[in-house]
Amino acid sequence: MTTVSLRHARVRYGPLEALHGITLAAPGPGLTVLLGRNGSGRTTALRALAGIVPLSGGAVVWDGADVTRVPAYERARRGLCLVPERQAVFGSLSVRENLGLAAPDPDPALDAYPQLRPLLERRAGTLSGGEQRMLALSRAFLARARVVLVDEPAQGMSPPVAARTYELLSALDACVVIAEQRLPPDLRDRPALVYELRRGSVVFAGEAGELSR
Repeated sequence: MTTVSLRHARVRYGPLEALHGITLAAPGPGLTVLLGRNGSGRTTALRALAGIVPLSGGAVVWDGADVTRVPAYERARRGLCLVPERQAVFGSLSVRENLGLAAPDPDPALDAYPQLRPLLERRAGTLSGGEQRMLALSRAFLARARVVLVDEPAQGMSPPVAARTYELLSALDACVVIAEQRLPPDLRDRPALVYELRRGSVVFAGEAGELSR
C-alpha cells in the first residue's frame, strides 16, 4: 500500500495562483483520475506531486511523510515516475535505447505494446504521437515505480490501443494518478477515484461511477 496526497496545496506562476489550496489523496495500488479542462490545474497538481513545481503553501505527503521539500530527482529515486504530456521520450535515441534506460530487458514493454517491436531501431523522435505515448508508458511500466503519474496517457492513440492502455494502468501494482480532460469511457466501469478540478479548486471527489451517473 502507498498513498500520495496534496494537503491544502497552493501553486503560483508569478502573480497567478494555479492551485487554490486543494486537498486530494491517491491511494495505491489503484487508479486516481484528475479531471479538468485546460487551465483547471490538473497538470499542475501532477507536477506538484512529482516535485517539478514548488508549492507556495500546503504540503505534499507520501506514505505519511512530508516530502514537500524533497527534490524531484530524489522522489524519482524513491519510486515515483512522471510521464508528462509532451517531451516524454528522448527523441534522438532509438526505441530500444529509450527502453534500455528503464530496464535491460525490453520484453515486458513489448508484451504490453507489441506495436513497438518492429520500431525498436527507429529514432523515437520519428514516431507518431500515439507511438511516442506507448514508448513513454512502456518505460514507466519497466521502471516498476511505486507511484506513476501520467498526463493524458492515451493522447494520439487509436481507440483499441487506448483501451489497452487504461487496462494496463488499472492493473499496475502501484499508485497510479492520471490527468484527463474528460473521464475516458474505458474507465467508467472500472474502480477509480476521481477528482474534478475547476480553476484551481476541487469541485467533485468520488468514485468514477458516481460521476458517470
